[in-house]
Amino acid sequence: MSFGEVMRNMDWSYLIDMLISVIPAIICITVHEMSHGLAAKLMGDDTAETQRRLSLNPLRHIDPAGLVMLVVFKIGWAKPVPVNMMRFRKPKAGMALTALAGPISNFVLAAILLFVRGMLTVPLSKVGWGMTAIELFDTTAYLSVCLGLFNLIPLPPMDGSKVLFSFLPDRLYMKLMRYERYGMIIIIILMLTNIVDKPLDAASYFCFDKLFTLARVGFDIVVKLFL
Repeated sequence: MSFGEVMRNMDWSYLIDMLISVIPAIICITVHEMSHGLAAKLMGDDTAETQRRLSLNPLRHIDPAGLVMLVVFKIGWAKPVPVNMMRFRKPKAGMALTALAGPISNFVLAAILLFVRGMLTVPLSKVGWGMTAIELFDTTAYLSVCLGLFNLIPLPPMDGSKVLFSFLPDRLYMKLMRYERYGMIIIIILMLTNIVDKPLDAASYFCFDKLFTLARVGFDIVVKLFL
């Protein structure tokens, strides 16, 4: 049997399913982390840029374990973007805005993807791989919403904690920031005991459903203009 025949006879469904799981996770994590670095840069801290983290190259951001968790459990993490909050004019406020940039970028990404998905629904439905592409749009948008909401949890080292802690007195803020590395243990325990799963799933489905309105808007625009 020739190489061409082997390739034609292979069952590609498993590989396609894997790509539909992994590619969205990589996109969501990369946009999230780059947005942290970009926000810090705009407020005066170029640490992320000097360490080559102000990039859309996923290899600069991916934590293998966090990527696996995001693919399997829809909850994951990446390599933290280095930030020197003392370079901000207002350190606590700057850190809060830098942290908030990650989740916001995920919601914006989901909104853009769903709008484009709506506009491309008709042409994609006419090609053989169109439904796979539509599924990729939907999966990436949903996963982006999940990642954004997960990072808003007000427990260290999640982004939400940096926003919440910014309202605390300086001494207490710095003390809590020193212990944020241990917060991941609490997060993992919450994940393994399914305490976070149901509330996060409910919130994710709610947000995704609201954002899906943009897909309908994109679809209606194409129908009215071209069909």
